[in-house]
Amino acid sequence: MTAQEVSDVLVGGLKAARVGVVRVDGRRRYALSGTVWAEGLVVTTNRAVERDEDIQVTVEGGEAHPATLVGRDPSTDLAVLQVDVPLGVPTWSAGEGLEVGQLVLMAGRPGEALQASLGIVGALGGPWRTALGGRVARTLRTDARTFPGFSGGPLLTPAGDVLGVNTAALSREGAATLPTETVRRVVDTLRAHGRMRRGYLGMGGQPVKLPLELRETVGQGAGLLVTSVEPGAPAADAGLIVGDIVLRFGEVRVRHPGQLAALLDEETVGRSVTLALARAGMPTKLSVTVAERP
Repeated sequence: MTAQEVSDVLVGGLKAARVGVVRVDGRRRYALSGTVWAEGLVVTTNRAVERDEDIQVTVEGGEAHPATLVGRDPSTDLAVLQVDVPLGVPTWSAGEGLEVGQLVLMAGRPGEALQASLGIVGALGGPWRTALGGRVARTLRTDARTFPGFSGGPLLTPAGDVLGVNTAALSREGAATLPTETVRRVVDTLRAHGRMRRGYLGMGGQPVKLPLELRETVGQGAGLLVTSVEPGAPAADAGLIVGDIVLRFGEVRVRHPGQLAALLDEETVGRSVTLALARAGMPTKLSVTVAERP
């Protein structure tokens, strides 16, 4: 293909997707972008809607419409809005056959006009977790430039199919794309429950280094010292006491509170999980049933 033919393909893809890219006004200082998920539903980033009310969505053509917050998930930086007007729904793709090096377009609408940048798929990989414990189905990174206000907008194939939603809030390495599979899971959960379910143990803790002899016995150098246990909480029911050191949650080693919090996602609710502990210097195990966070 000639350069002009490639250019024509990209322009055509943007034209096909542009009705599905909206502006979201839900912040004090500036607007971010959103992507139409289905008729009446817009996906954007959690940080695009600092407030729960007085949210507006501006569609192709410049018309602004009030939007209602369906729910938000800070752990994946996603939020879902309901807009009671007809919306242009783009084609969402699972990204099957996507390869490193393929051309992609990053689109956004921080103003009334559509904006875009061009790049390639720079990295593909397996699932990962955000710092707040959000599960992302796979790694998808590009070198496309993220202009201010692009968060919440889509990553597109040259034909205009949506591969996922872009966010700049989850990684210090730059913008990340939340793939269609992850967006679908979050949207379905927020529509059903209004929030993401999180696991709950009812204990507090702080990092602690293990004595040399204990390190050699359990095969790790640090754990999570239990500093508080809430009465009637799952941790208390399981027999956890202040002074215990949590070493593993299931098969995963635990060294600090944030790591344990990240493991307590919606999939753990109602599950029985084995906690490997050190109590009075001796290894032991307890079984705890994870509850849903109130």
